[in-house]
Amino acid sequence: MVTENKIRFTALDVFRGMTICFMIIVNSPGSGATPYWPLNHAMWHGFTPTDLVFPSFLFAVGNALSFSEKKFHQLSSDKVLLNIFKRFLIIFLLGYLMYWFPFFKVNAQGEIISFPISETRVFGVLQRIALCYLFTALAVRYIKRNYLLWLGGALLLLYWGILTYFGADAPFSLEGNAILKLDRWLLGEPHLYHSHGIIFDPEGLLSTIPAITNTIAGYITGKYLQEKGTSLTAIRRLFLIGALGILLAICWNTVFPINKKIWSSSFALLTISIDLLILPLLVLITEDKKQQTKKWTEFFTIFGKNPLFIYLLSEVALIVLFTIPIGTTSLFEWINSNIFQQIAPGPAGSLLFALLYMLFCWSMGWFLNKKHIYIKV
Repeated sequence: MVTENKIRFTALDVFRGMTICFMIIVNSPGSGATPYWPLNHAMWHGFTPTDLVFPSFLFAVGNALSFSEKKFHQLSSDKVLLNIFKRFLIIFLLGYLMYWFPFFKVNAQGEIISFPISETRVFGVLQRIALCYLFTALAVRYIKRNYLLWLGGALLLLYWGILTYFGADAPFSLEGNAILKLDRWLLGEPHLYHSHGIIFDPEGLLSTIPAITNTIAGYITGKYLQEKGTSLTAIRRLFLIGALGILLAICWNTVFPINKKIWSSSFALLTISIDLLILPLLVLITEDKKQQTKKWTEFFTIFGKNPLFIYLLSEVALIVLFTIPIGTTSLFEWINSNIFQQIAPGPAGSLLFALLYMLFCWSMGWFLNKKHIYIKV
């Protein structure tokens, strides 16, 4: 017999697996064409399905914490803090080393040159996950759960106030936002994200404040499901909260635009609300114990059981493809121009590469699962 905890862990694995699956697809489009619009982030203000991926992973981190924190009750306070900070440091360091990898560069002439630490990016996706986990885990440890909701709301309002007060005449613009100002002062431009000639880090330190709220929301949702179960009454309540949250986020958008790159408070609220619709729906679906339900969920649980490893694999393998030179181009560009753009020219070829690359990463996860290897941090 499958217990309720098992059902909810399945739902969490499916939710997390879907997030990783979509994350790989949107992070690895083939070259030679602009991807279809749902597979691109919004240029600045606005929202696309791709913008939901990262917030959903943070939501899943908080949800997983609601289950894993039980083991902390058996440990001393010092050991709990040691475990929390150890996990934070490992995830943060993995993210930092991933952006530094392979620790050298290949210039336009095909020559190998050094990649000095003075040019490495400090913050990034894994680093933000580490910071959000650290803050949420400490909040869960030292703040009563009844106050966590208020804490999340306070963080969103605090962030809105900081950007408004310390921004220029256009506090939510690329040039005038306080996130860029703080990162420039704290780290310097060489340590920020460079894309398309623009120096701005979408995972900057200041914009981590509202992202923490996504993780807190995931934790609160996980605890709610554990206590209220999978009854229709409990699920309806989450659906109602999610729907109201979406409406509030749309209203907030009029004064604080929905924007993933600055992780605006309205963006955080919108993504939390959407996840409050998706995760409960998955709980209801995975509660069906019929074999046909198990078959389709197994594809995503492969990702969900080794999410950090599969994400790292997907990023590192792409870096390798971009690093290996083939004449005057990279192996990545050669594969896409000579194979995928020949098979399906345009965005279809770009999507085909991304899908096959995602399946490659899935196969690595399938192998680990078959061997009962689960890499935890």
